[in-house]
Amino acid sequence: MALVESTSLLGAAQDDVAAGIDQLFDRLLAVPADPRAPLYEAMRHAAIAGGKRLRPLLVRAAGDLFHVDRTTTLRVGAAVEAMHVYSLIHDDLPCMDDDDMRRGKPTVHKAFDDATAVLAGDSLHALAFEWLCDPATHADPFVRSELCCELARAAGPAGMAGGQMMDLAAETSDFDLPTVTRLQQLKTGALIAFSVEAGAILARIPVEGRRPLRGYARDIGLAFQIADDIMDIEGDEELAGKALHKDEAAGKATFVTLMGIERAREQARLLVDQAIAHLAGFGEEAALLRAIARYVVERDH
Repeated sequence: MALVESTSLLGAAQDDVAAGIDQLFDRLLAVPADPRAPLYEAMRHAAIAGGKRLRPLLVRAAGDLFHVDRTTTLRVGAAVEAMHVYSLIHDDLPCMDDDDMRRGKPTVHKAFDDATAVLAGDSLHALAFEWLCDPATHADPFVRSELCCELARAAGPAGMAGGQMMDLAAETSDFDLPTVTRLQQLKTGALIAFSVEAGAILARIPVEGRRPLRGYARDIGLAFQIADDIMDIEGDEELAGKALHKDEAAGKATFVTLMGIERAREQARLLVDQAIAHLAGFGEEAALLRAIARYVVERDH
């Protein structure tokens, strides 16, 4: 596919998914007329109109491989995004990364307070599973059960939360490249991997048939993080919508500090090529997944 076509395909899909996610969040997070209102306002502050929506986009793209209804992939995408946003709210807290800005606006604990931020994150975490369990997401209870199980695994100590613990330990430890790679596979890669695999789960593709998608997800997850590490040094804070250079200030080992910026950049490109190679068995239906792989290293925020 020509570069212009690929860019156009990606842009249209991003816009469609972002609009769909915002509309769904607007409906699912309607503010009640009771004392819980600030909690819902905090969730809406964090979840609506922000971010790249990469994870819901991956659910859409993987689902398209198997002609999964897009209403279904959008609901699963919203659940994944809720889990992602919960992690950002908690990561930004003073007891974690202590950030003031996220997605170009004040973090939840700054816009509201620490207690509301904790509860907003907890609620989004719970709602992710509630939405996946809803028969409106998928008629097959076995599909819904597997989605819940895999998301729990991706978000817990063997996934995102475990990676965040390693990230906190990185401030006082000298991590080598394999350890940093493991950290990022858990902290960032696990939820990306779930997003890709979810499309296959929705289509009832057996585990052995998902191997190419798992390889693709593993490679773009690492490429995405390498690109983030590069942007933390070279990026524009206004475009990023958050503070940069924090890893460097904290003395954390990153792909860039361990490999050097040019080698890291080359490694990210190799990972993207490798990710695309995993899709060799698919035809044009994988065009969006290929475009996303290129985007993760070409983006400017």
